[in-house]
Amino acid sequence: MRLIPAILALTCTLAVPAVAVPAVALAVTTPVVRAAPAAAPAFNSTVWSLAFRGDVVYAGGSFTEVTFRGRTYQRKRLAAFSARTGAVLPWNPTATGTVRSLAVTVTGRPAVYAAGDFDEIGGARRDALARLDAVTGRVAPFSHRVSGSVATLAVGNGRIYVGGAFTAVDGVARRNIAAFSHGTGALDRGFRASTDGAVRALAVTRTRVYAGGDFHRAGGVPQARLVALTSASGVPVRAFRPKAPAPVLDVAVSPTGISAASGGPGGRAVGYTTSGAVRWTHLFDGDVHNLAVLRGVTYVGGHFDRACRSTSTIAQLGCPAGYASRVKLAALDGNGRLTGWNPRANGRVGVHVLTADPARARIGSGGAFTTIGGRTRSRFALFA
Repeated sequence: MRLIPAILALTCTLAVPAVAVPAVALAVTTPVVRAAPAAAPAFNSTVWSLAFRGDVVYAGGSFTEVTFRGRTYQRKRLAAFSARTGAVLPWNPTATGTVRSLAVTVTGRPAVYAAGDFDEIGGARRDALARLDAVTGRVAPFSHRVSGSVATLAVGNGRIYVGGAFTAVDGVARRNIAAFSHGTGALDRGFRASTDGAVRALAVTRTRVYAGGDFHRAGGVPQARLVALTSASGVPVRAFRPKAPAPVLDVAVSPTGISAASGGPGGRAVGYTTSGAVRWTHLFDGDVHNLAVLRGVTYVGGHFDRACRSTSTIAQLGCPAGYASRVKLAALDGNGRLTGWNPRANGRVGVHVLTADPARARIGSGGAFTTIGGRTRSRFALFA
């Protein structure tokens, strides 16, 4: 039931336009956040998911212990701590399997939605999805049967959108994507999106839900790997035609457009317009697992060690200016150009999640790393 985050075998189209677009030189712009991470707790295993609520950071993953300032706390796959001080908070639901995605709602009583490989959470039976009180950790009456696995969550428009590799929810046919009412918790039967392959990433605007993954059709319409759906009904937006060249592992939205992370030959981050036209493409020497956009800067994470020194407006290119060292983390400016931000996370796999906190200009990073820039940061780092 587990979705594999790294793409091991991919295909792509190596078509190059007749007229080459000049490469853009390495940028020297300064990112919003510093490369030196703030004090934070340490986790004893991988952090797969993060969410912010004010000064509280929620973390999900495969860990069972969290340590801060010499004290170790049992936290089975879910934890919360202060972004300001790093102190571990009493919030302590437990999950029986890896928590792969988290989302926070602040309307009414604040809630944390969790998705992953668990079948029990906080002592209650929950099949891959759960709603938790954001303050107490108490399990809410949000319970559904999922025929398959859930890998990603997004909230917006009074709904909880979920994606993964599943065929039904509560016995109702739902292929890899579904929505629920935040108010009632019920399956939204009016949202009838579907894909023919796994959905790995979701991002929400007022009118659209962007979904990325391994699929080639959405709602019966040919749409490779990245699609925009109407937020209420899930019908594909036909004006959005990005033609993503490799499976999409993460998606982020910003006022200037959509950013997507993917594998492929090496890996790439791509900026699109709302119509799906390529704004920029930046290549790396390993998969880009995730990205977050903060004040015009796109932060990327993955298991790459180098990034192209140049970027381009064409869909795919080599690295004519060569590579720069960017180990597991990098940042791109508003035109997709590499900035000087270079925290350097260690490990073979590296970074699994990046989450932005726009209100306080912070980036949370989680994964399998144990150092950042040679400084101990076990599986979580906060950049502010």
